[in-house]
Amino acid sequence: MQHDTRDEEHQQHHEHHEHHGQGHGGSSHADHSAHAGHAAHPPGRVGWAMAARATLHCLTGCAIGEILGMVIGTALGWGNTETMVLAIVLAFFFGYTLTLRSILKAGVDFRTAFRVALAADTLSIAVMELIDNGVIVLWPGAMDAQLADALFWGALALSLAVAFVVTTPVNKWMIGRGKGHAVVHRYHH
Repeated sequence: MQHDTRDEEHQQHHEHHEHHGQGHGGSSHADHSAHAGHAAHPPGRVGWAMAARATLHCLTGCAIGEILGMVIGTALGWGNTETMVLAIVLAFFFGYTLTLRSILKAGVDFRTAFRVALAADTLSIAVMELIDNGVIVLWPGAMDAQLADALFWGALALSLAVAFVVTTPVNKWMIGRGKGHAVVHRYHH
């Protein structure tokens, strides 16, 4: 499998830089040029499983934020617009946070990790939130459902499922061009 070979080359390159005192923390942009081949998958070569994993990672953060925002806004009796704005903000926050966490674990400085998280997740989260909130807005009665209503939870679950299905091809396309979660893979050991 060619991806395994790229992983081995990436690991050898990383070990070489660490051996010579050039870890990720103090390396220059030029030092990362060898990583570009690792993340740049030729178009069409990216599998659906990889795209689905990237989407699921993104969906996890979005779902945490979305559900928390909807629950907080609904419990506080906020209007639909305020609740939806809170849910979207929290979805982006938790989506970026999960990616940041995994990149920081790799020993990358916060500024670089933040930039990588923005590059990796922004389009994916935006598409997911557009679809997710679109389903809720268009579902009759979902915007007025309360926490105790089955409609509240059913609409939310279905909207997240539809967002996953629609966002997976977007992530496949992005990863196939070395964008999105392909950027995150440069920092995984």
